[in-house]
Amino acid sequence: MTEIQRTDDDLADPIGMEVFCNRLLSITEDMNNTLVRASFSTNIKERKDCSVALFDAAGRLVAQGTQIPLHLGSLDGAMQAILARFPVAKIADGDVFICNDPYLANGSHLPDINIVTPVFWEGTLRFFAANIAHHSDVGGPVPGSIAGGLGSIFAEGIRIPVSRIARAGEIDEDLLNLICANTRDPEERLLDLRVQMATNRRGAAAVQGLVRQMGLDAVLRSVEDVIRYTRRRLLNRIAELKQGSYTFHSDLDDDGMGGDPVRIQVTLTVRPQGLHFDFAGSGKQARGAMNLPVNALRASVYYAVKALLDPDIAPNAGLFEPITVEAPLGTITNPEHPAAVGARSITAQKVAGAIFGAFRGLLPPEKIMASGNDCCPAIVFSGKWGTRAGEFVYLETLGGGAGARYDSDGMDAIHVHMTNTSNLPVEALENEYPLLMDEYAMIPDSGGAGRTRGGMSIAKQIRALVPGIVFSARSDSHTVGVATGVDGGADGRRARLLRNFGTARQEELFSKTANITLQADESVRIETPGGGGYGAPAARAQKALQRDLLDGKVTLAAAQSAYGASADALVTLAGPLARPAGGNG
Repeated sequence: MTEIQRTDDDLADPIGMEVFCNRLLSITEDMNNTLVRASFSTNIKERKDCSVALFDAAGRLVAQGTQIPLHLGSLDGAMQAILARFPVAKIADGDVFICNDPYLANGSHLPDINIVTPVFWEGTLRFFAANIAHHSDVGGPVPGSIAGGLGSIFAEGIRIPVSRIARAGEIDEDLLNLICANTRDPEERLLDLRVQMATNRRGAAAVQGLVRQMGLDAVLRSVEDVIRYTRRRLLNRIAELKQGSYTFHSDLDDDGMGGDPVRIQVTLTVRPQGLHFDFAGSGKQARGAMNLPVNALRASVYYAVKALLDPDIAPNAGLFEPITVEAPLGTITNPEHPAAVGARSITAQKVAGAIFGAFRGLLPPEKIMASGNDCCPAIVFSGKWGTRAGEFVYLETLGGGAGARYDSDGMDAIHVHMTNTSNLPVEALENEYPLLMDEYAMIPDSGGAGRTRGGMSIAKQIRALVPGIVFSARSDSHTVGVATGVDGGADGRRARLLRNFGTARQEELFSKTANITLQADESVRIETPGGGGYGAPAARAQKALQRDLLDGKVTLAAAQSAYGASADALVTLAGPLARPAGGNG
């Protein structure tokens, strides 16, 4: 077979290419559904904290499932690490590879375990099927394996370099058991890892079916066309931008261990043939686990470019080529070994928010967005299983308010940017674990006021039903970080973490607290950040403010103080709601 060499101007017909692209996405969608439906842990089967992808034999991303943008960095990094460790000539049909380490295998943090399976056709390696899943625990001193105050990668759980976990179809049971034995729930880890391997087998069979139907040459040619088209399409979007440099920064409250705020700064430079992102000016490497590995940094950049310039563009290797990323070694956006990285998702959210801010100098008003919650808080509860050996680890990351747009309010109670996990249903939580949901609600007045309002944040309060429940959290935007408004819009509300809310024992906890032991009937409440508003609050339409008042999204007091509504206007807008306050809100 001759080598396929094509130029950007020599592409297949657009209709045929679109059909092929959707066929690839249907394979990744089926893989993702398989992974979610067959898994055992609530973090995968309920919250869908996982992603899937297809790569070609050269390790180029061909198609990715649409689940978690941050996973793109780990999957792509793992693929490069595997090919560096195992040349193609040493990869056999039936092999399966596993890895998770950010320094040894280009991962992003240890709970995200990558499984990669080569796909052969007529004896030759042609593709790879890959998936990543966030495991609820991979060992270490803190249940869930993530805490802002952990000081090195050695404290964050079992480190897995690129390893062959199956050879010629035979799973290495010793290696599998070794990995699982280093976690708090070996049985759950074992089952989920087997599901990950089975998911890739299903994906590989689907790819082979596509080749069988279309023919190998047609598939390889179509892959080249899709990647080249993506590259050309992004370059067309870049050509529409004004050349120059644009700088923006956001702030973390601290580096995971308290202390001073940490800056996340980006300078975006628009060039004729691409975009360059320079993170010089960002804070030094964190003492705690807030550090963002460089592969996760790249994923944050790729996501932001796609979201802002062309949301419908296919996520493949063509998206990466026009983009370059630079970050000084030893900073929070490019840490040196053995810096801890477990809480990197919070920093990734701040990076994405800073990039969105930098684009404000480039985009027209109708494409600009106020800052969202840009945080991804996480809560972890752990204790002994009542029905079997081992310890349960319940992990959940939470949404908040999205930033307002030029012509629409920010979405309420939603994940933004780099994370996209589902809500864990209350029924599933209370059925699986000795926990009770006291409250799960949106917080009035948490979205920044504006002509269009910032999205509302979440309050979640969970009570321990038995003694000895261990609680940890990682959050931010409690003291310094905030979702900024645009064009006169107000900032979103900051976050809070409270123990025993509403009782005489109420206390406010550090945003990155860990290993707090709860007794029976003790509770923890987390309140996430709200989104920023867009435009002057006084310009908000009366019908929109009336709807907010009637829906309980804005209180009477805020309608007066933030929006400038008069007492008479409140009676007109809110009707009976305004009268108990005597017209004073």
